[in-house]
Amino acid sequence: MTTLVERLDFSAVLPRARSRRDTETVAFAQAALATAKQEGLRLAVQTRYVALSVIACLLLIINPTWDQFYYVVLLGLFALIGWAQVKVGRVGVSRAELALLFCDLALLTFILVVPNPFSSAHWPVAVQFHFGNFIYFFVLLSGATLAYSWRTVIAMGTWTAALWMIGVAWVWWQPDRAPELTARIAAAVGSDHNLFRLISPSSINFGGRIQEIVVFMIVAVTLAVAVRRSNDLLIRHAAVERERGNLARYFSPNVVEELSGHDEPLKQVRTQNVAVLFVDIVGFTAFADARTPEEVVGTLREFHALMEQEVFRHSGTLDKYLGDGLMATFGTPFVGKTDAINALRCAQAMMAAADRWSEKRRAAGEVPMRVSFGLHYGPVVLGDIGLTCLEFAVIGSTVNAASRLEALTRTLDCALVASDDLVRRARIELGGADAVFRPLIAQAPQTIRGLERPIAIWTQAGTS
Repeated sequence: MTTLVERLDFSAVLPRARSRRDTETVAFAQAALATAKQEGLRLAVQTRYVALSVIACLLLIINPTWDQFYYVVLLGLFALIGWAQVKVGRVGVSRAELALLFCDLALLTFILVVPNPFSSAHWPVAVQFHFGNFIYFFVLLSGATLAYSWRTVIAMGTWTAALWMIGVAWVWWQPDRAPELTARIAAAVGSDHNLFRLISPSSINFGGRIQEIVVFMIVAVTLAVAVRRSNDLLIRHAAVERERGNLARYFSPNVVEELSGHDEPLKQVRTQNVAVLFVDIVGFTAFADARTPEEVVGTLREFHALMEQEVFRHSGTLDKYLGDGLMATFGTPFVGKTDAINALRCAQAMMAAADRWSEKRRAAGEVPMRVSFGLHYGPVVLGDIGLTCLEFAVIGSTVNAASRLEALTRTLDCALVASDDLVRRARIELGGADAVFRPLIAQAPQTIRGLERPIAIWTQAGTS
């Protein structure tokens, strides 16, 4: 270890480590945003279909004439554009998505400023502005907030303003298709120019058009702020879920739930009684020397998966992997009422799982594995250690004793060695005898390095 530390350039390693954590966080946030984007697009297109159906029915109810089917057909184009947006949607800048959004707005502008070619009425083109149909732009804008970024929402507001002004300019350039009607209305209102601008079929009412654009931009910017805030909340939520996922790698689900409800509980340095379990594969070094790296890693993954499952199933904490073994604690980060018995039951369940795994390997023509276990119960010190890379540490003589009890299995030719402290505590927690104690055999006190006096132990034989 000293040689390794001497060879490492920490001034270079630490920034790279922080960079990796930042990269992982960004990647996790991007994945969350990608999922939210796809869900938002699906919701937006579903909302669009409902809105288009309502609008189609509304048009036919308000004006039940055959020429309204022209608009119903054009509503089908909006439905097609929505379907295409779901197909090409992704996080980040997408030219195809932007093009489809622009087509949305351009098509709506065309519908609102160009008269229905199938209509029998031959009113001036400016009459289109008297229908107040600009409000339909808000339908597209509201749908965009479900799926797009705040920048895209603002872009939609800007594009709408530009297209609408182009439409207004086009209408302004059109000749008056009913000059006689315009002249009669002018004669009727006399010198009241304001009234003439309101009721004249050829009046564009530039003030009203500008008002539409200004209000639309205000709403677009407000919705963009809401979208940005929503995305920030989504990223924070994704970070919280990532932290919960990281916690779930070490703690059982019930402990994760409890940790999630406390503010920085791991930073409280304290001493408490904990059950410590050490697990190790006997003779794994010799096994690994004769195998390929892929075989070694594959075997360890199988073994760790089995052991990890039992740790969490018995409300334990996976403290760390130790090469071909692991260390688990029971009663961290919070003391429970059944920590010792949970540790003992976990060790016995691990023994059974290891025996099944070993038999499976033997049946497949592979080398069977022998696994050993050490258990102790006593006071430990808990708290974060480290500066830039924190680790929740469980330290003390109880941990060392558990490790040496596991090593004692070789001398005593058994699978499990548990201290009398743990067994007595487990009996107290159960309040009586239980089948879990039957396989245990009392042994003479043993001298354990690091402890002041010999301790009584219990052993359990394995089947492998």
